[in-house]
Amino acid sequence: MTRHLITTAIDYVNASPHAGHALEKIQADVLSRYYRSLGDEVFFLTGTDENSLKNVQSAEKEGLPVKEFVERNAKQFMRLAQELNLSNDDFIRTTETRHTLGVQKLWQACLKDIYKKTYQGLYCVGCEEFYKEDELVNGLCPEHKTKPELISEEDYFFRLSKYQHTLSELISSNQLEIIPESRKNEVLNFINSGLEDICISRSTQRAHHWGIDVPNDSNQKVWVWFDALSNYITALGYATESEQFKKWWLTGEDLLHCIGKGISRFHAVYWPAMLLSAGLPLPKRIFVHGYLTVKGEKMAKSLGNIVDPFQLLDKYGSEVVRYFFIREFSATEDGNFSEERIQERYQSDLAEGLGNLLSRVLALGEKYHSPILLEKNELLDFRQKIEKQYQQKMQEFKFNEALASVWDLVNALNKYLTDKKPWKTITNNPKEFEEQLATLVLSLGKVALLIAPVMPETSEKILEALQLKNLTETNWHNLKVSLKTGIPLFPKL
Repeated sequence: MTRHLITTAIDYVNASPHAGHALEKIQADVLSRYYRSLGDEVFFLTGTDENSLKNVQSAEKEGLPVKEFVERNAKQFMRLAQELNLSNDDFIRTTETRHTLGVQKLWQACLKDIYKKTYQGLYCVGCEEFYKEDELVNGLCPEHKTKPELISEEDYFFRLSKYQHTLSELISSNQLEIIPESRKNEVLNFINSGLEDICISRSTQRAHHWGIDVPNDSNQKVWVWFDALSNYITALGYATESEQFKKWWLTGEDLLHCIGKGISRFHAVYWPAMLLSAGLPLPKRIFVHGYLTVKGEKMAKSLGNIVDPFQLLDKYGSEVVRYFFIREFSATEDGNFSEERIQERYQSDLAEGLGNLLSRVLALGEKYHSPILLEKNELLDFRQKIEKQYQQKMQEFKFNEALASVWDLVNALNKYLTDKKPWKTITNNPKEFEEQLATLVLSLGKVALLIAPVMPETSEKILEALQLKNLTETNWHNLKVSLKTGIPLFPKL
């Protein structure tokens, strides 16, 4: 049994969540549920980033006190986690005392690599990062398409340059594994082009008096990324050296960050360097996903092209939204969002595919008035082949391909029904009918288990209808079951 700490990026609360936030959280939840299904132990962490300057600016635009504004929007992200049916074990807010104390403790642990100097640079508030002129695109931030501000002040700096060689070695050797390989190469190119020290504070005045004080210097606030990245350990009780922190971070077996490609530099370069400085273990793996796009543009609040996840959830429900986001897009590439594609997936894959299959099997069970002996499975070899493909794809973070292989089994079962026509054998050959129905029940039960990380409620409904709920797969064989009828899994929209 392996212990997995799985984290998402924490989200700025300068506005309500958009569908891109939902994508990352669903992916991390699918991984968490998948590892739990293997018998592994999982701690799944998500949360909100509340100390950003952009949060302050958005609050001022609305004419609200920052604390009130942040509180309101943080609740929306917590609501999204609930409505997506996430299985997270904790939700960290960076305005919590446990976080503040942990950030200040980490700062003190890195003191040997922190110094103060006057600096002038181009600062993107959206990224909360300084840019060099040659990193801009037509003078604009490449991520937010906005013009950076020219900032000049005396701030604290972190000796990132000191860790260039060590970081390059760790990532090249996969001691710190970055998935996929293309993102690993991007990070290595950035590191090997030469690392410069980074600014890790801002004046309290420029921060509008919002954020975490630098220890022993109330005139400075901790840079939001030094602050935010710390959440992965502050949530576990780093400030107090809690047993949870020791279990999941100090002696953790798999420390996995799930993040978007726009923040890979922070997680794969800055964060490991901070941990090295503090003498703490590094994450083991960083999984970098692509963006949801609209007409080829990244979905972002700053670009005004967001899709409201709550509207999608109200219309389709969490199971359909979860399925669509995992099945439709490659986890590591950008994916163009379209509501029409949700409807197409719903109709073909869910209503006519899985939902219709369950209805047909249950209808056969209704006609057969004796319990079915789950003994023979004519599709066992094919089912085992599908399961092997599924396991391999899940381990490779190819979630869409894993689901595609499960639907190969769904399609095979529908074809089996059409070819065998068990409704014709029920009268003249009850034994053959029972074997055919056993094949369908055992194989459909496996489908339910495989889709459980993505569609936990649907999985449970199928297993309950097949009378396999609360039973391990090893107990399914030589078991007599009477099938239950129920409401359709996926009614017409």
